[in-house]
Amino acid sequence: MRRMSASDNDIAAALMTLAKARGPGKSFCPSEAARRLSDEWRPLLPHIRRVAKDLPLIATRRGAQIDPDTAHGPIRLSLAPQGRRGSRG
Repeated sequence: MRRMSASDNDIAAALMTLAKARGPGKSFCPSEAARRLSDEWRPLLPHIRRVAKDLPLIATRRGAQIDPDTAHGPIRLSLAPQGRRGSRG
């Protein structure tokens, strides 16, 4: 069984691995990263959103960019265009 907690570095690595595997213009659900890190993945989702906002990722809902840390409900993450710094701008 995989552990329930994960470090920010573990989360960042999982997020960037997924984003790079999908490639530019393709998105993924944050729960995919959570499931890679723990069998008890749901409690990790707020931490994953917090870490994601500081990475070169864009968070969206229905195609519109959002703040992953304050958004409620489902979101998608994707690689930010080159030269952009993720959801914080």
